[in-house]
Amino acid sequence: MPGETIRNMEDFASVSGISRPTVSKYFNNPDSVRPKTRERIEAALDRYDYRPNIYAVNQNRQQTKNIGIVVPFLSDPFFSEIARTIETLVIEAGFRPILLSSHGTSEQEIDNLETLRSVKPAGVLFAPLGRASDKLAIETFCKNVPTVLFDSNLDGMGEAFIGSDNASFVNQTVEYLCRSGTPPCFFEMRTPANPNANKRRTAYIEAMEREGHDPVVHKVSGQGWGFEEIGRAGAHAAFDAGELTNGTVLCSNDRLAIGFLAAAYERGLRVGRGEECDLRVASHDDHPFSRFTCPSLTTAAHDYSAVAKHSVKSMFELIESGGHLNAREETLYPARLILRDSA
Repeated sequence: MPGETIRNMEDFASVSGISRPTVSKYFNNPDSVRPKTRERIEAALDRYDYRPNIYAVNQNRQQTKNIGIVVPFLSDPFFSEIARTIETLVIEAGFRPILLSSHGTSEQEIDNLETLRSVKPAGVLFAPLGRASDKLAIETFCKNVPTVLFDSNLDGMGEAFIGSDNASFVNQTVEYLCRSGTPPCFFEMRTPANPNANKRRTAYIEAMEREGHDPVVHKVSGQGWGFEEIGRAGAHAAFDAGELTNGTVLCSNDRLAIGFLAAAYERGLRVGRGEECDLRVASHDDHPFSRFTCPSLTTAAHDYSAVAKHSVKSMFELIESGGHLNAREETLYPARLILRDSA
């Protein structure tokens, strides 16, 4: 990259062919990497005439090597999958992850943030509850601790947000379902626990109108994070009321869909693509269990790896810059439609 300016460690890692976590680990403690790796890094430093922001590195060294990771509900495999990748990347970079679950409550979420504040973390990767979050308390925390949000965005809070493009999820499922059979109704919780659900409903209505169909939204009762049981009970209620008449159901998320499939089975209804089937069911997220349902679930998939890696990358950049970025970053990754047996 002759003649080009290397602005940060990310650029240096790219041109030198050395992984970003390894470069960060070297700058935090040169003796922590293998001798041959250290030789490669130092040769690249000379070749590209790059030196890190010493002020930022020294500021970083005054902090602990703790990186906080806060998720809404760790028992949800969606969050455990992202947290697993984040933890691995943080460890590879020579930091210590502290993983905390908010268990679906604002009180526990704030307690988690206060716990992290007390251990003086280098930074925090935070997936907020969203609707139930104490936004004033979170805003105060983000002003005092370098914070990157992921999955759920709270406007203006944190130095960066990395998540998934909810419109991309819904556009793909609606287009496919309309093209391959009857247009879908939308099946969601009346009071969603996650703010992404509202974006998906809006995207469903807009997509149906583009396809020339009337949107039909079924809201089911239930609160909290027990989505499978809410989906199961809500499906039974909808069947009893005779509301699901068009044969195609698009669930807001895979965990609701898993409950819906259980209710269909209990009613003796066959779900799938064949002419002998009573229903088609599709959803969003590519929950780690969705390929093991019966039938396996057609869904739009998160790019789990990209969201996790970009979140950690943004956190390292934030740490290296002294705790503030020039402008708040927002990055959304599109979904990928996965066709399985349910629709």
